[in-house]
Amino acid sequence: MNNYGLKQRVSTRLAFLAAGMAMSAWAPLVPFAKVRTGVEAAQLGLLLLCLGIGSLLAMPVTGVLAARFGCRRVIMWSGLGCAVVFPFQAIAPSAPLLALTLFLFGATIGTLDVSMNVQAVIVEKDYGGALMSGFHGMFSVGGIVGAGAMSAMLWLGMDIVGASVVMTVAVALVLLGAAPNLLREAPAAERDAPLLVVPRGAVILIGLLCMFVFLAEGAVLDWSAVMLTNSGMSSAQGGLGYAAFAVAMTIGRLNGDKIVQRWGGRRILLLGGLAAAAGFFIVVLAPSAWLALAGFLLIGFGASNIVPVLFTAAGSQKDMPASLAVSAISTIGYAGILAGPGLIGFVAHAVGLQWAFAALACGMLLVATQARRTA
Repeated sequence: MNNYGLKQRVSTRLAFLAAGMAMSAWAPLVPFAKVRTGVEAAQLGLLLLCLGIGSLLAMPVTGVLAARFGCRRVIMWSGLGCAVVFPFQAIAPSAPLLALTLFLFGATIGTLDVSMNVQAVIVEKDYGGALMSGFHGMFSVGGIVGAGAMSAMLWLGMDIVGASVVMTVAVALVLLGAAPNLLREAPAAERDAPLLVVPRGAVILIGLLCMFVFLAEGAVLDWSAVMLTNSGMSSAQGGLGYAAFAVAMTIGRLNGDKIVQRWGGRRILLLGGLAAAAGFFIVVLAPSAWLALAGFLLIGFGASNIVPVLFTAAGSQKDMPASLAVSAISTIGYAGILAGPGLIGFVAHAVGLQWAFAALACGMLLVATQARRTA
C-alpha cells in the first residue's frame, strides 16, 4: 500500500454518496406518482420497470465511454443529468411522461453506477490495498441520507416539488465537490478498448455471482416484510426486516476494507456466502419472527462485502479490459435486481415463499463455493 491519491479516494467516495442519495430519494415519491398518474398497482409495476430498462441499456456502453473520455466526464455528465431529471419525476402528469422520465433517470443512474465503479477499480489498484467496500459503503450511507431526507421534508410539510429541488441541489453539490479530483483519463491500456465485447471467461462467472447476490438483496427488500408478518409479526413491524438488513450491510461495508485487507477477498467470499446462506436458512426455519429478524441481520453482514470483492476481482482479471468488465458485471448483476421480485413471486406462488428463500440460501452457498476461482 501507499499514500497515493487521497484526494482521488475522497472524490470517489463522494461520487458513491451522490449516487446513493439520488437513487434512494426516488422511493418516497413512488406513492405520490401513483396517485398523480392514476395508475393501478400492476401498471405502476410496469412504469417502474422503465427505470431498470434505462439502466440496463446504458450500462453496457458506459465502460467504453469511461475508457475513451475519462471517468470524470462520464460521472459528472451522468450524475448532473440524474439530478436534473429527478424533479420531473415529481411533476410528470401522466403515465407516458412518467415512463419517459423514469427511463432517463434509470439511464443516468446506470451510467453513473458503472463509471464510478470503473473509477473505484482504478483508484484501488493505484492505492495497492482494499478500498472497494468503503466506496460501496458510502453508497449505502447515501441511500440512508437520500431516503431519510426526502421522507423528512415531506413529513414536515414541504411540497413534493420543493423537496425534489432541494434533493437535486444536494446531489449536484456533492458531485461538484467530487469533480476536481475525479480521474480525467483512463489508464493507457484501457483507452483503445473496443466499443463492445461479449463477456467471457472470469467476467461471466463474476457477473453471475453478482447476480445471485443482487437477487438476494432484492428479495430481502421486496419480501422480508411478508416473511416476518407470516411469522407472526404485525404489519407495522414488517419493515424491520429490511431495516436490520440495511443497517448490517452498511456497517459491514464501512468496516469492510480493514476486514478484506486482513482476511483477503477469498475468505470474504467464502465466509460471507456461508453467513448469508445461514441467515436465509434461519429466516426460513425460525420458530419466531424475532429470530427471523436476526436472520436478516446475518444476511446483511454476510452479503455486505461480497459485491465489493467481486468488483475488485473484475478489475484484476485478464480476460477483458477492466472498464468493459465492470460494465458487463454491472449489467449481468443488475438483471438480478430486475428479475428478482417477479422470480421470487413466481416460486412463492408455486411452492411457497419459504422454499423461495431456501433457494436464495442455496444461491449464496454457490457464491461461497466459487471463492477460490474468483478472488
